[in-house]
Amino acid sequence: MPFSKLNLLSQINQSLLENNYKIPTIIQEKVIPLVLEKKDIMAKAQTGSGKTASFVLPILDFFAKQNYEGKSKIRVLVLTPTRELALQVANSFDIFSKHLLKKPKLVSIIGGQNIGEQLLDIQKGCDIVVATTGRLLDILDKKQINLSNLEFFVLDEADKMLDFGFEEELEELLKSIPKKRQNLLFSATYPPKMLNIASKITNDAIEVFIEEERATVESINQRLIEVNKANRSPLLRNLIQKHNWKQVLVFMANKRACDNIAAKFRKYGLNAESFHGDLLQNERIETLQDFKDKKINILFSTDIAARGLHIDDISCVINFDLPRASADYIHRIGRTGRAGKKGDAISFIDFDDMQHFELIEKRCNIKLQREQIEGFELIGTIMKKEKGKEPIKGKRKSKKDKLREQKALKD
Repeated sequence: MPFSKLNLLSQINQSLLENNYKIPTIIQEKVIPLVLEKKDIMAKAQTGSGKTASFVLPILDFFAKQNYEGKSKIRVLVLTPTRELALQVANSFDIFSKHLLKKPKLVSIIGGQNIGEQLLDIQKGCDIVVATTGRLLDILDKKQINLSNLEFFVLDEADKMLDFGFEEELEELLKSIPKKRQNLLFSATYPPKMLNIASKITNDAIEVFIEEERATVESINQRLIEVNKANRSPLLRNLIQKHNWKQVLVFMANKRACDNIAAKFRKYGLNAESFHGDLLQNERIETLQDFKDKKINILFSTDIAARGLHIDDISCVINFDLPRASADYIHRIGRTGRAGKKGDAISFIDFDDMQHFELIEKRCNIKLQREQIEGFELIGTIMKKEKGKEPIKGKRKSKKDKLREQKALKD
């Protein structure tokens, strides 16, 4: 079914065609009509399935049909877990509203940018706010934003917000927005904590759960290479040279590792950069754009790039370090093989990682053949982990005993 059958305004359909959006994804086909019917939605679909357009398009359609008078008031609030995703969502609103007779005024509220300028933009009047929760709450604390006219409340990549203490922040936010509003929740997973958050936001949401992970994963050539940790870096250089990958996204365990290995690769003449939360916001924007524009060939990143970001033509995703959560394995490798294209995803493991990867395989319903590359074979033996001794009941010092000891030392 083409987008033209979804009863969106002709001006929106014009923008869709210009941006090569012809056939809606499953989530878009199911969600857009429900949003147009003013239903609350609790949608589950993996990252890269087209969730953003499924709320941006009907919200723009609704906005264009209203006869708001006077200064713009905030009608739409979209919350995202990362600054990059906030900017990407804001860009989608901008792209698809291009031909509307009445374009909405949009403000992005994110950390790392001048809060004074953001406050000024809000005070001038705006219709749509796309924000990260930390910066939004800063502005709410200053009583510099009025959300009393809100009509749409959207959470994008909601489960990822759990990593940022969102549950506590939500309580404060809900006090500032009207009880009568349309709620749109989009998440790749719904663990118990996420369901608890959802129950605080809406009690009558229609569930739209799309199980299409297998179809996406099947377009990706997954490999599992056994290699000692010390040999991962030279092995990666060897693989990049051998396969002539143009765009490689490499996931690392932490920010420092990203910086160190990117610097090392540049010494070898490779076009590499690091991407993580400690970069200044303008550096993050520039680095990501350079990677999208293919000015950077190898991007070493933390999981900040694992969710929601649309980067076309990534040849290969490398799990230099395994993700801690099994679900993040799917999110990471889903950065390649997008829009029906083929892609490669390679995970490096050594003896310490084997048990963890078995858990990933079990939870993601996959089974990969272990392989080794000549010249980089895994050397050594697996160390059996010995269980610690059982604690002896009654032998732990009580709180009172510890306080007495501390007092005696001070005396």
